[in-house]
Amino acid sequence: MSNALHIGRRDFIVGGAALSGGFSLGVGLPATAEAAAEPEINAWIVVRPDETIVIRVVRAEMGQGTLTGLAQLVAEELDCDWSRVTTESPTPGESAARGRVWGDFLTGGSMGVRKSQDYMRKGGAIARAMLIQAAANEWKVPASECTVDKGIIAHAASGRTLSYGRVAGAAAKLTPPADAPLKDPRDWKIAGKAMKRLDTLDKVTGKTVYGIDVRLPGMLNAAIRDCPVFGGKLASYDESKIAGFKGVKKVVRVGETAVAVVADTWWRAKSALDALPIVWDEGPNARMSSASTAKWLAEGLDESQSAVAGHRKGDVRAAIASAAKKVEAVYGYPHQNHAQMEPLNATVLYTPEKCEIWTGTQSAEVTRQAVAEAAGLPLENCDVHGVMLGGGFGRRLFNDNVRQAVLIAKQMPGTPVKLLWSREEDMTHGAYHPVTQCRLVGAFDADNRLTGFHMRISGQSISASVMPEWVKDGLDPAVFQGLSGNGEAQLGYDFPNLLIEHSMRNPAVPPGWWRGVNVNQNAIYLECFMDELALAAGEDPLAFRRKLMSKQPKQLAVLEAVADRAGWGKPAPEGVSRGLASFMAFGSYVAAVAEISVASGNRVKIHRIVAATDPGHVVNPAQVERQIAGSFVYGLSALFHGGVTIKDGRVEQQNFDSYDSMRLKDMPKVECILAPSGGFWGGVGEPTICVAAPAVLNAYFAATGKRIRNAPLRDANITFV
Repeated sequence: MSNALHIGRRDFIVGGAALSGGFSLGVGLPATAEAAAEPEINAWIVVRPDETIVIRVVRAEMGQGTLTGLAQLVAEELDCDWSRVTTESPTPGESAARGRVWGDFLTGGSMGVRKSQDYMRKGGAIARAMLIQAAANEWKVPASECTVDKGIIAHAASGRTLSYGRVAGAAAKLTPPADAPLKDPRDWKIAGKAMKRLDTLDKVTGKTVYGIDVRLPGMLNAAIRDCPVFGGKLASYDESKIAGFKGVKKVVRVGETAVAVVADTWWRAKSALDALPIVWDEGPNARMSSASTAKWLAEGLDESQSAVAGHRKGDVRAAIASAAKKVEAVYGYPHQNHAQMEPLNATVLYTPEKCEIWTGTQSAEVTRQAVAEAAGLPLENCDVHGVMLGGGFGRRLFNDNVRQAVLIAKQMPGTPVKLLWSREEDMTHGAYHPVTQCRLVGAFDADNRLTGFHMRISGQSISASVMPEWVKDGLDPAVFQGLSGNGEAQLGYDFPNLLIEHSMRNPAVPPGWWRGVNVNQNAIYLECFMDELALAAGEDPLAFRRKLMSKQPKQLAVLEAVADRAGWGKPAPEGVSRGLASFMAFGSYVAAVAEISVASGNRVKIHRIVAATDPGHVVNPAQVERQIAGSFVYGLSALFHGGVTIKDGRVEQQNFDSYDSMRLKDMPKVECILAPSGGFWGGVGEPTICVAAPAVLNAYFAATGKRIRNAPLRDANITFV
């Protein structure tokens, strides 16, 4: 492929010292000799003699724009020429060798910009101060008399100027100041503007290297098959049946559950694997199904079953017992697959002394730990070379493919091996969005005032599976995203009496963080039920919400913004119905109004969605708008087409023919309202995904009078026009 990573044999052996001492830095930092001519002002910034500004970013880029956004923030504080900015990514091994100077490599939870902005901006501001000081020293003038614009330092009194490239060497030798003031966002010239993405050109010209493109000298390819039943094991396989298959080098057992074929090309490995007779020990989950799981979760909605309260106020049971009127509903949300476009892959070079891996990962430090554990080597002898991710959505926070790749490479020491999952392997061995059900009860007094709100969630906890230390006394706070009493995902309503609780029930299907995580189903449960309560109270859905949002002015502001832009309260176009939703997620306040029409009761056309978000600050407004629109593609695809079903312990949806995505013709017009109110940093990649589905569902009820309480809509024979 034209965009594959090609490392020459000499570079691979000499530069990487692969079979002796060092690591290949084919996609890492410059070699030491080159670095000497490229002064490092601090860990974040290198200024080359040709005036190129290299900004180091350790957050993963998977299409969300984090790389560009963080570079904008650094460039803003640095006051450099944006047209000369480029980026590079250190490895976690290099970071560890320098005392974790680059901090956390994690990219998830919409944290890429908001959790890095402070120290990266300071890195830019400190570098700027050092560069100015270097120029001032050369001119023998106070630094306070110098100014800088687009990387050109000026001394107005003498008319002298120097470029960053001219003073970078001297600046690199200075002692950094303890701190440097950051700019007021109101003075931003680079940040806050719709700058072009730094990664776009390489992508469209085929230069970008994804994990699937990596090629190393002498590399072999592996195809793998894991037990199709969750919790099952590999019993046996008959290697003799594929003896003599062209290009096959080895058949290897991978842990207790999988078998892989290694060959000179991936297709030959896959073809031999398809012909390999395999016997599985399907284990205790061979009869598990979506139906049996749904029944089990439904039992958890009963008051007789144990549950843990995540948010409580007053005495909701007393309010319900004395209610003049009660409204009750049960909702459900299924497993969802990440379905990232690039299947999982990893390329590994293992020797008894060292282990390196080239892969797309959302947490390179955690991946490095997984490499060391699988290789059985000290952590300092392992490193991870991150490459561009062909989609992540939370799936590449997991390292099951990494461990498999290392275990395979260990059986072929000294030879690079690329493991590539087939699409079917990727779809049926995921880390799926958790399955839940929810029973909601609202209580009204004789004057039709809402007096109590009870929400009981029954279902899966991601933390209990992957981070059990986060669960205390049976409480997983992540389950209550968007429903909490404080933090970055608060409940937007003030109910007189409130109880939100969780009955934890974990089926054998492995759960994972799926874009937006628990706010996706929680927003549907809450916001659709709020419409049900408004109807029962005989009130307009917007007016009903307003009364309960008096203590959440930022939440109310985005709701009012979308309602005003959409013309809520005014007649919609003929045949068009509206629905709204509002939520807080990942530190940001979001809301949406959807306008739809429905033909024949089940064919939906979404005409437009008006969406507002207040993330505190907006670094690149064009990119935020793309993130909002992209999140709607993800959320609406899940609502209409998604849903992973289990039969005989196996995932039934094995490829895109049975796990579909919305098409361009189905995509509504998206009108974005960016309403940054300042004073905080919220996320933008995931928050808005959660309001699209409930807004559409509420509009569907307005159009048809039929309430849909379960996803995907295909199960109710509802589809796009």
